[in-house]
Amino acid sequence: MASEGEVVSNKQVILKEYVSGLPKESDLQVTTGSIKLKIPEGCNGILVKNLYLSCDPYIRTRMKNLQLKGAYVDSFQPGSPISGYGVAKVLESEHPNFKKGDLIWGITDWEEYSLITEPETLFKIQDKDMPLSYYTGILGMPGVTAYAGFFEICSPKKGEYVFVSAASGAVGQLVGQFAKLSGCYVVGSAGSKEKNKFGFDEAFNYKEEQDLNAALQRYFPEGIDIYFENVGGKMLDAVLLNMRIRGRIAVCGMISQYNLDQPEGVYYLANIILKRIRMEGFLVFDYYHLYPKYLEMVLPKIREGKIVYVEDKAEGLESGPAALTGLFVGRNVGKQVVVVADE
Repeated sequence: MASEGEVVSNKQVILKEYVSGLPKESDLQVTTGSIKLKIPEGCNGILVKNLYLSCDPYIRTRMKNLQLKGAYVDSFQPGSPISGYGVAKVLESEHPNFKKGDLIWGITDWEEYSLITEPETLFKIQDKDMPLSYYTGILGMPGVTAYAGFFEICSPKKGEYVFVSAASGAVGQLVGQFAKLSGCYVVGSAGSKEKNKFGFDEAFNYKEEQDLNAALQRYFPEGIDIYFENVGGKMLDAVLLNMRIRGRIAVCGMISQYNLDQPEGVYYLANIILKRIRMEGFLVFDYYHLYPKYLEMVLPKIREGKIVYVEDKAEGLESGPAALTGLFVGRNVGKQVVVVADE
């Protein structure tokens, strides 16, 4: 165990250059630097040992040179570590909200040790009977995303017809199960039939469907009330043709578009008018105030076995580039997590 003030090696995952097209392992580089295990004087931050890192689709958008006004995230800097959600243990703290030994989740760099200079956005882990890796998924950002998008934006009613794209991912697997627990009929789409492990009524492999509109008509002959959007592009177009009157669409992500230099067009937007559809994009940051309420709902269901949660763990920081880029070719089943270190 390293002692306070010691200089130790610090393995990191670096972005080499901005990425165009499908990201490859070679776009990222695992390097080893060093870090002094002491918070610099005058810094109000915390020093942490990273335990788990979360592979999330939005990370892809930060790997390009963003030119968006008002973008909610900045581009990564080539030559520097990438960052994202993770679980970590506090080694030293100069911030009043945290003390040595605390376990936290929130944004950290992809490296073994990190100095977090603005820890106000971090969450302290209280329920330590849960696996710590769950705080990269069901008990972390993806869980709040699923909860807010489905319950706050879509306002489900018992008996409604729900469609979830990217249904085996960290968010999609939870939305489908929340819908089932709410008494809805649920269909999910994913990149393989083997990915339906989450108790949906039906699931299909979108890669095997020549006509997505026909596939949705097959599974939803009476139409779709709620669509939880993770994919965009052709899938969104097909859904718009199959929505019911006053349907709701929560727009969480558009993973089919992230690797395109020129995004695909969506052609059936007039259905939003004709069917009086409410379609709303959202960011999880706006709903973190609901985190305590979410935990009250989800923790008992996990403990009672009413929610199935699947993780896909990659061992070691050096496995990070393959794990992250694998998201975009459907390699993972469940929540993709990189295991950096034991507690």
